[in-house]
Amino acid sequence: MAAHVKALTSPYPGSQVQRTPVPPEKICWQVDWPEYDPVDYTAPYVLTNPPWADPPLGSEGFSPKFNALDGAVQRQSLQDTYSVEKGVPRNPVGRTGVKGRGLLGRWGPNHAADPIITRWKQDSDGRRVTDVNTGKPILQFVAIQRKDCGQWAIPGGMVDPGELVTATLRREFCEEALNSLEGTGDQTENEKKIQELFSQEHLLIYKGYVDDPRNTDNSWMETQAVNYHDETGHLLNQLRLEAGDDAGKVQWVDVSSECSLYANHASFILILAHKRGAHW
Repeated sequence: MAAHVKALTSPYPGSQVQRTPVPPEKICWQVDWPEYDPVDYTAPYVLTNPPWADPPLGSEGFSPKFNALDGAVQRQSLQDTYSVEKGVPRNPVGRTGVKGRGLLGRWGPNHAADPIITRWKQDSDGRRVTDVNTGKPILQFVAIQRKDCGQWAIPGGMVDPGELVTATLRREFCEEALNSLEGTGDQTENEKKIQELFSQEHLLIYKGYVDDPRNTDNSWMETQAVNYHDETGHLLNQLRLEAGDDAGKVQWVDVSSECSLYANHASFILILAHKRGAHW
């Protein structure tokens, strides 16, 4: 699992809430810390009970089934069984300095999907560009600039209840990087390219816990990062990128060790580079 780094940062995103400082040696729940009493924070908007959020624990008629498929809501972790203490799920990686749900909707795991869309960087003659130092071809991926924090990230989003992850991957890429293909004169042609891209064999890059700044002691992010690659560029080179509502900007980014990305997205890109034999 990803160790806590960004999940310990203050203030908590979108607020002035300061996390209780958690020293590295006390992150693990197995380490006794009887004085630990973090602030309880759930964002006001989450408490308005939007469709994607759970009610507060103890609410009438709300009895979540943790570590199980709870109706259409997936409350199983992508990794190990997590502990539930006095009816409250506990972050499997350890303490974060804040309890409650923060900005997250679900108690326990909040499942996301991150499509990593790639192509080889090419020169004006269509030949692959290689790095002068490593001699390896340079891979490019589609990145968005998040509106909430300004950081660059892999486009992605939450898996809806009952939704297949493959459907989430395609939907999120189209919404965030193509603006759902709206406003394009060649919409049908673009849709054909997208269909072909997402129908081909894909590569699972990561599946599990995410070190995310939104994580709390009781709610956390988990994701499946999946790579869809256009080997020749014939599908993606002519595709017009357009930022959707959740993205400030969208563009192709060269894969390298200089990538600075949201949460632990840079670690996904590192894995991808190694798997594809690309420059890093």
